[in-house]
Amino acid sequence: MTAILYLITGIITFSLIMIMKGHRSKKVILILHSAANLAIAGYIMFACAIPETSGFFRVDHLSAFEAGLSSVVFFAASLYAGGYVTRLIETGELNPKSLRLFYGGFSILMTVTPLVFLSDNLALFWILAEITTVVSAMLVASLAAKENIDAALKYIFIASTAMLFAFIGLIFLFEMSRTGGGAGTLNWSELMTMSQGFDPAVSLAAFFFVFIGFSAKSGIVPFHTWLPDAHSKAPSAVSAVLSGVLLNIGIYGIIRVYAIIRQVPETETAGLLVLFFGILTVFVASMMMLRQHNLKKLIACSSIENMGLILIGLSFWTPFAVFWVLFQTLAHSLTKAELFLSAGIIHRQYKSENPAEEDVICDAFDMQPAASAFLVAGALAITGTPLFPVFLPKLFILLKAIRFDTLTGILILLFIAIASFALFRFIWNAFSCRSDGVGIRKPEHYPVAKGMHIGIVFLLVLMLYFGIMVPDWFYNYLNMIITELGLGGAL
Repeated sequence: MTAILYLITGIITFSLIMIMKGHRSKKVILILHSAANLAIAGYIMFACAIPETSGFFRVDHLSAFEAGLSSVVFFAASLYAGGYVTRLIETGELNPKSLRLFYGGFSILMTVTPLVFLSDNLALFWILAEITTVVSAMLVASLAAKENIDAALKYIFIASTAMLFAFIGLIFLFEMSRTGGGAGTLNWSELMTMSQGFDPAVSLAAFFFVFIGFSAKSGIVPFHTWLPDAHSKAPSAVSAVLSGVLLNIGIYGIIRVYAIIRQVPETETAGLLVLFFGILTVFVASMMMLRQHNLKKLIACSSIENMGLILIGLSFWTPFAVFWVLFQTLAHSLTKAELFLSAGIIHRQYKSENPAEEDVICDAFDMQPAASAFLVAGALAITGTPLFPVFLPKLFILLKAIRFDTLTGILILLFIAIASFALFRFIWNAFSCRSDGVGIRKPEHYPVAKGMHIGIVFLLVLMLYFGIMVPDWFYNYLNMIITELGLGGAL
């Protein structure tokens, strides 16, 4: 039923976007679509009878959580997108004829993404995840600049090629479900109940192939090379969705299959695999951040680091660790969306006329005081500063790693410290720069539409809400997810 609500809403709004001619009408329709999705998400999280199964779709607490989180980010990005696109048209970077492409693509992505999370069938999940890759790549390329098209093609090639390996893993899972005496299924809810009879070696092989495919979708090293270019070249409203929503699709797929595999006896090796790639990802991302001089690429590399941290927590597969993995998923999505939307304003203010040159940021608090303050707040948040939501999950995942192995925990802490240093070094150099001190002329002021600031403030308020305290309702909700994942008890 809930999947049908998303689908009907998407079809109506997409049709209206295609029919309407003016930019203002498309902008309003997109906001209404995101608001409707937010309302549907609220219904399935707080009013829907869980679990709810309808055909190939199923609502449980994890799918409702992810669908709700995606709706929040899409709503903020939709508020931001209208004013941002207006400026792109004024500067000639977006052809008015491409408005249907941009808004239609955004609407499709907003429709398909919650359906990905609500999919009970892993094959359907795979198909819908691939659709989000193609549509989001189209949005990256919507500016029609050569570097955007190159980034979009690179994204599709790496992510879709790796997803072929995931398909092989799904075939293994299907065959094991058949040998268990049934007709064969890829419904994860059914696989969870029969997985204890699976062969451990084949189960590990299935997880390995699935992990490759879904890791590429989430920018896990060594399948990460598409991410900095795609996230930095995309329009900033799209960048926020790429980092705050679409990376979660790959992680969600890994969690679903990992939960199935960990029901199989003698599959603890899967945890070591996840831990290794998590540590490798955090290490490589921190080294990349040290070399970055581009603001949006720096934030994109930070996304890679945070995906690695999520894998590290997931590898331990205890109620305590998974609770903070889920909390980190929320914290990263809100914070990274806020960062990309804020960075988008700074980027537009100081955008170099030569695409090969980096933006020179000076007098930022004079030119864009609100966006500068938002960006600094986001930087503080993503590095784990207290009173922001990343602090607690980062702290407790690190403590869990130290308890697992002291040297491993210290190495992870070192890599995270390097990433934090790289981010704050950039922020300090950029925001302490004065144009009269370096002999450059101030650029013209970039006018910011009210909706752009409203979208950022919306995310910032949520960040503070979840950072200052862990609400009882949210604590209980995450514990329900932990129980449904088969961990044998809540935190």
